Amino acid sequence: MSRAKGNVAEQRACDYLMERGYAIVERNFYSRFGELDIIASKGGVLHFVEVKSGEDFELAIQNITPRKLSRMIKTANVYMKKKSYDSDFVFDAVVVTPLDVEIVENITL
Repeated sequence: MSRAKGNVAEQRACDYLMERGYAIVERNFYSRFGELDIIASKGGVLHFVEVKSGEDFELAIQNITPRKLSRMIKTANVYMKKKSYDSDFVFDAVVVTPLDVEIVENITL
């Protein structure tokens, strides 16, 4: 996927989250382990959000591999240490397709 398409998917994901009461804290946080697409907050909980897009839900969600989730966790740890954050957090995914946007909350291995 091109960076331009990725940016469009991330913006659609941000709009979707904001419509549902999330506050966008940061986008595209990088560490040596990888990138967090969106960091959002809702109800005192920090949400580390991976955005995946594709022609359909199944094709997009399959791209969240154990390796990708491991890199997200390591990057989130860097973020929390850098920001001195010590509260509740979860890892979510937002899947963007041409016709829909859907959140998958609390993804795990």
